[in-house]
Amino acid sequence: MTYSLIQLASGSYDVVLDGEIIASVVRVKTQQGAIWYAELLEDLPAEKRPQPFREIEHQFGSLEDICAWLGHPTVTQIRRDPWMS
Repeated sequence: MTYSLIQLASGSYDVVLDGEIIASVVRVKTQQGAIWYAELLEDLPAEKRPQPFREIEHQFGSLEDICAWLGHPTVTQIRRDPWMS
């Protein structure tokens, strides 16, 4: 299985598998830093979840941790125009 991530906004990504968006990745800021979540869009039974999803939602300490967990997917970043801040 080959995953890819497409950035939607700062701290928000679609997770794509075989051309279909199957999950989202989001960053939640906390006073201690940030928590990252990977969550399937459908509440599939355990046997139908794509690997490595054992649960509907998984928690991580960084985007890099999620990328390692997903097998180092291609990440498409949004392009920021220099005049936008």
